[in-house]
Amino acid sequence: MSFNLNNKDVYIEVNPNKRLLDMLREDFGLTGVKEGCSEGECGACTVIMNGEAVTSCTMLAPQADGSSIITIEGISKDGELDEIQEAFIKYGAVQCGFCTPGMVLSIKALLMKNSNPNDGDIKEAIEGNLCRCTGYKKIIDATKEVVANSTK
Repeated sequence: MSFNLNNKDVYIEVNPNKRLLDMLREDFGLTGVKEGCSEGECGACTVIMNGEAVTSCTMLAPQADGSSIITIEGISKDGELDEIQEAFIKYGAVQCGFCTPGMVLSIKALLMKNSNPNDGDIKEAIEGNLCRCTGYKKIIDATKEVVANSTK
């Protein structure tokens, strides 16, 4: 199968029963993609596929053939953190960090489609991501700052 991974075209032969999550972690060493629940309920394994936030634990790797996939490792530019990552740090939305990659990618996917989301849009974008540390308020505040900075 071939696909674009973090802005690089890649080719890999993969077992048709291998999950996308396992391929990304094991074959590409992208450990920012976390396994939390194996059922698509927690969002720790979220990646952006063709502009949409998806859970990689519920997808078979061959389903990504021909797709464009972005993982947390692929959103920085020239070694600099993405603005969403910076805002998460500033607002303390990173607590234990386990949910952070999936949460950041869910926000990134939202902002790729909607540059001026309201609170409801932000809440809807992260509804598939569980966080036990932040209470979500800091995540929403961080996202609102990114939106405010991009509209200046």
